[in-house]
Amino acid sequence: MARIHPTALVAPGARLADDVEIGPYTIVGEHVEIGAGTTIGAHAVITGHTTIGAHNRIFHSVSLGEEPQDKKYAGEPTRLVIGDHNVVREFCTFNTGTVQDRGVTTIGSHNWIMAYVHIAHDCVVGDRTIFANNASLAGHSEVGDWAILGGFTGVHQFCKIGAHVMTGISSVVFKDIPPFVMAAGQPASPHGLNSEGLKRRGFSAEALAALKRAYKILYREGNTLAEAQARLAPEAETHAEVRQLLDFLARAKRGIIR
Repeated sequence: MARIHPTALVAPGARLADDVEIGPYTIVGEHVEIGAGTTIGAHAVITGHTTIGAHNRIFHSVSLGEEPQDKKYAGEPTRLVIGDHNVVREFCTFNTGTVQDRGVTTIGSHNWIMAYVHIAHDCVVGDRTIFANNASLAGHSEVGDWAILGGFTGVHQFCKIGAHVMTGISSVVFKDIPPFVMAAGQPASPHGLNSEGLKRRGFSAEALAALKRAYKILYREGNTLAEAQARLAPEAETHAEVRQLLDFLARAKRGIIR
């Protein structure tokens, strides 16, 4: 049986794996599903149509699955889906989606999410990201795998942050950040390739060299975005990392940081 503290309130319809742990004074709603090995701390509120995967560590005083902070929301049964092996620290708030978009807020697996992080409606967060304290995503934002958001980073609605991006503390993101790039500032601007992070993740010297050439084309040679895309196309034929960058640029509806 799941270990549920006697002061916790778990709705009869909630579906909990046998070894889930629920801390004191925590509230779990009737449409919540929690997977094996997940632990929930004290004073948490998990509500809405929320699915939490296996082996997550969720600390006290979080709010997961609450209604989106969107005036258009009219009580539709939208969802929050969280993967496996995530750490969610104190006072985080993750909202469900809206019917105007995907209807679901999605958070992947192996993410390290520090205190006071807010992830708004319809956001998509990949795998193995790090959100430092007080980082916030406005609605409809996307964050790729392995991205690191510095403390107090604020991301405007509909912005996309590519894989392996790193932002500095208190960055304000109004436009999309291409993968592999370091960004900082208010508004955020590019500050080079995230070379050290890529080395730590096992990118080859050849891949790093290709990405450095791509960064130079995109940011150092005065090319327009269309000119940079045209020049990157041949590199993308032989380097998967440049192809990933080029594919991201094609999806950048808000424009990219410059």
